[in-house]
Amino acid sequence: MDDGAWLLERFEEHRKRLRAVAYRMLGSVNEADDAVQEAWLRLHRADTSEVANLAGWLTTVVARICLNILRARDSRREEPLGVHMPDPIIDREDGADPEREALLADSVGLALLVVLDTLTPAERLAFVLHDMFAVPFDEIAPMIELSPAATRQLASRARRVRGTAPIPDPDLTRQRDVVNAFFAAARDGDLDALVAVLDPDVLLRSDGGAARARQTVTIRGASDVASQAITFSRFAPFVRPALINGAAGVVVIAGGRVLSVMGFTITRGRIVAIDVLADPDRLPGLDLAALVP
Repeated sequence: MDDGAWLLERFEEHRKRLRAVAYRMLGSVNEADDAVQEAWLRLHRADTSEVANLAGWLTTVVARICLNILRARDSRREEPLGVHMPDPIIDREDGADPEREALLADSVGLALLVVLDTLTPAERLAFVLHDMFAVPFDEIAPMIELSPAATRQLASRARRVRGTAPIPDPDLTRQRDVVNAFFAAARDGDLDALVAVLDPDVLLRSDGGAARARQTVTIRGASDVASQAITFSRFAPFVRPALINGAAGVVVIAGGRVLSVMGFTITRGRIVAIDVLADPDRLPGLDLAALVP
């Protein structure tokens, strides 16, 4: 085996983990794949003869690439970011694809990724690398040009923000029962039944993108969310059950066209968050292969 083939084989051993790091950092599947590909190009060009820990070296490279992407995003924003839904990972209910399972190994739901979007790039890097991938603070600190102690403080602040993301019930069957009850009540126009499956403080976030600006909304409270649910009950016949980031959700498909993806977070048997991607510019780019029989 020549050096190039050997290096590629070593890289492939770490690809899944690198994609998982990049997805948590960026909330974008395409950008995560681009970051991993860029890491491969840098590895291919680098002299790694003295690299003792290739996994750590690659994680650092991917993290720095993602940090630059996040900082570039911030510099392009002229106004505060509204509702922006991360790329959902979509699977059939009867089992997740191994590649997708690797991305979601620690149950990174849409609600958590939305919360991570509120962090600064440095906070997100410190939290993701340390809390999700056990990278020591003294290895993270040089990436953001801070001391380990200051980096620890960043992660601590990020941890408090992360604590606002609800933790879903682990029972997928129970989750699906609640989601089915939600759509049955919406289809029947039964406001009381809808309120019964919603947490009193439920949060609905919908990202319609530039083309559907009116569908970019944030609504809180069971009564208001229930009223909103009834307005889109006409789409109930087009709902297809799916796993959205490892939790019960749906994809709405009509006439062969994806209209929206809805992720639900269910805690203690009630819906505490509904996260909707309805951006027609992004929906065609989603990987729906898992839903094709």
